[in-house]
Amino acid sequence: MAPFIHGRRNMIHVIDLRETMRGLIRARNFLYHLVSDGQQILWVGTKRQIKSVIADAGERSGMPTVTERWIGGTLTNFSVIRSRLRRLEELETMEEDGTIKQYSKKAIASLRREHRKITRNLSGIREMAGIPGAMVVVDPGREYNAVREARKMGLAVIGILDTDCDPEGVDVVIPGNDDALRSVRLLVESLVGSVEEGGAAHRDRLAMTGSAERTPDAEGMGDEPRPTRAQTISRPSAGASGASDEVTVPTPRESAEDDEASEVAAAGEKAGDS
Repeated sequence: MAPFIHGRRNMIHVIDLRETMRGLIRARNFLYHLVSDGQQILWVGTKRQIKSVIADAGERSGMPTVTERWIGGTLTNFSVIRSRLRRLEELETMEEDGTIKQYSKKAIASLRREHRKITRNLSGIREMAGIPGAMVVVDPGREYNAVREARKMGLAVIGILDTDCDPEGVDVVIPGNDDALRSVRLLVESLVGSVEEGGAAHRDRLAMTGSAERTPDAEGMGDEPRPTRAQTISRPSAGASGASDEVTVPTPRESAEDDEASEVAAAGEKAGDS
């Protein structure tokens, strides 16, 4: 973290705010382009004082979050995580339609305990349909398992980290106080703003694409057939061996017009004779 430290005062390291702004701007631009392409962002922060900040960020941006203990295999073994989420849906269906009342009291208590456990650990990633495009993690030193899985799956990692963390494994470093609630809220809200802007751009792009697909290609041309250009072919001349005469072949529409003019002229001649 030496490149991100401005100095030391009273045995306390002072973070270089220029590096904080540089990392924040890079992270905002990266998240905007990533979300505008339709990818998801995973917010990770399990410290007690910042759980509410991460939960609010996920709710505002509509992205998955992890605020409790990181479950091993959340990214590397995502198929098993999806099976547990399907189990959560089954338990909720049993509660809604009253099927759970068919079991004994002991079985009902066990099912409800299972429901609470899955909800506590996996409710934040319930809407995560696949592997996200990037991960925003607060204190990567604490969430080393999440960072390690993200690196293994090829995800970009954006980290808010203090001077006691190792920036290795973090693609975009935002140095800051990861223990103070105000500091984390300020940085996360800035990132959430860029995610919201990217989501709005993605929705606008989808709307424009849908309207373009609904518009027919031949709109405004009416029922008239498209005009066809007359074809010009070369015919060898009877004179010189190397010369050729160009003959214009009329189109079907021009032929029909000529025939109609001939019929009108013939009718006029008959009327004159009579």
